[in-house]
Amino acid sequence: MMNSQVSSSGMITLNRDCDAVLIPVGEPITLKKGTQVMITQSLGGSYTVNIDGNLARIAEKDADALGYEKKEAIDQPRIAEGPVEEEALWEQLRTCYDPEIPINIVDLGLVYECRVDHDEENRTNHVHVKMTLTAPGCGMGPFLVEDARNKLLSVKNVTDVHVELVFDPPWNQDMMSQAARLQTGML
Repeated sequence: MMNSQVSSSGMITLNRDCDAVLIPVGEPITLKKGTQVMITQSLGGSYTVNIDGNLARIAEKDADALGYEKKEAIDQPRIAEGPVEEEALWEQLRTCYDPEIPINIVDLGLVYECRVDHDEENRTNHVHVKMTLTAPGCGMGPFLVEDARNKLLSVKNVTDVHVELVFDPPWNQDMMSQAARLQTGML
C-alpha cells in the first residue's frame, strides 16, 4: 500500500503514538503522534527508522502508525494435524532481519540449529532453535528472539517454539552465507 504520509524529503509523520526500540541498546521507547521519521530499512515486516539521528525499530504490529497496512495476526491452532515441513521453518527464519544489517538471520549465520520434536501421540510439534548475535552485548537480542519465535509459530502444525540464545561458538563473519558476504562487501 502506498503511504500518503511520506513527504518529498522522504520523512514520514507518525499518525499515532507507537512503541519502538532504540537500536542497538534495545531500550523500549514511545514515538509520539506527529513525530517525523525516515525509514532506513523495511524488511521482514519490521521497520528501522531514523529519528533525529538515532535508529529505532518499529514492529510489524505498529505499521499502521507509519501509514502502512499491518498484517493481522493469524490465530494458529496449537494441535498438530501432521508433521512440520522443515523448509517452511527455514523460510520463516529468512524473514527475520537484523535491524541494522539488511540481511536475514539465516544468511548472517546467526541460526545454529532448527529442529522439530514431533509427538504423534500428543499431536504436537515443538520447534527448538539455537541462535546467536553478531555481538554478545547487542541489546536487540531479545527482539530478534521474539521475532523468530512469532514467525515460526505461524508455520502450519507448529504447536510450540523455544528459541535459545547461545554464544558458543562465537559468531564471526565466516558464518555468513556467500551471498551475504557478497552483499556486505566481505567476500
